[in-house]
Amino acid sequence: MVGLRLPDSRTRRLLWAAGAVAVVCGLLAWWLVPGSGPSPSGTVTFGTGVRTGVYERYGKLLKERLDEDLPDVDLRLRRSQGSVDNVERLASGKADFTIAAADAVAAYQRSGGKDARRIRACARLYDDYMHLVVPADSPVRSAKDLKGLKVGVGESRSGVSLIAGRLLKAAGLDPRGDVEQVRSGIDRMPSLLAEGKLDAFFWSGGLPTSAVERLADRTRIRLVQLGDLVPRLHAQEPETRYYRAAVMAPDAYPSVQRGKSVKTVAVANLLLTTDRADPGLTEAMTRSVLRSRDQIGRKVHAAQKVDLRTAIYTDPVALHEGARRYYREEKP
Repeated sequence: MVGLRLPDSRTRRLLWAAGAVAVVCGLLAWWLVPGSGPSPSGTVTFGTGVRTGVYERYGKLLKERLDEDLPDVDLRLRRSQGSVDNVERLASGKADFTIAAADAVAAYQRSGGKDARRIRACARLYDDYMHLVVPADSPVRSAKDLKGLKVGVGESRSGVSLIAGRLLKAAGLDPRGDVEQVRSGIDRMPSLLAEGKLDAFFWSGGLPTSAVERLADRTRIRLVQLGDLVPRLHAQEPETRYYRAAVMAPDAYPSVQRGKSVKTVAVANLLLTTDRADPGLTEAMTRSVLRSRDQIGRKVHAAQKVDLRTAIYTDPVALHEGARRYYREEKP
């Protein structure tokens, strides 16, 4: 009978080293697998927008999704005046995550806003479309016709107000002297128009915006084209580089447009956080946002535009480390 030959000491050392490497690789693989680490937990504040606006609706639906995906995270929604307000709150630490239009972020950066360098992005979401809403029998056919009229321009720290001022300037009007500006949000401007207390109002939001839909149900209104302002708007660069020429499809507001498209201006919305945010939480948040597109999109149609292939284009903000980790895993 042939006896077993035991490995010599050198062979034993090699076997031990190989085993150790295998264990380390196994642990590393486990650590890199999505969801393999500790589940994010704690209280997280999310800045939305004005009541009845798309930001607020999107935030509520995202919270419902996160309650399922991240049960240990207590997501608390906080209303705001809009993009400009959201960026300021985020940078100051009053919000952990928020949504804001790219132009509002760029304006905050250029103005030297405190801690602007700390702002990071999770994803490009959907585009906001600029609305200019007037009564159906209004003589206004272009923004230049607003001279001398009472015009709703959004809350003072909203993205609407930022864009409205630039559009009025592109139309050759002095925003402060040529129109009577009314500082109000989408929660009040439709009623003011219906009551004859406004001649027109600007709104920047996803398509369709429910407040505009509801206004159309009770009042005959019209959407004024803004496409003629694009060349002069872009002449204001770099402030206006984030705006693009866009078209509202005829089915955005069928009862208002009656089969006709409307030329306008659009700007991208970004899901934002700061470099203070935990990478694991940010990765999980980004994953939930991208994977909830269809679920949220059934109630907020603009959310259907969220796309993995374009979500990484978050200029003028760099991606957060956690978001980059997610995109590396989910290569389109």
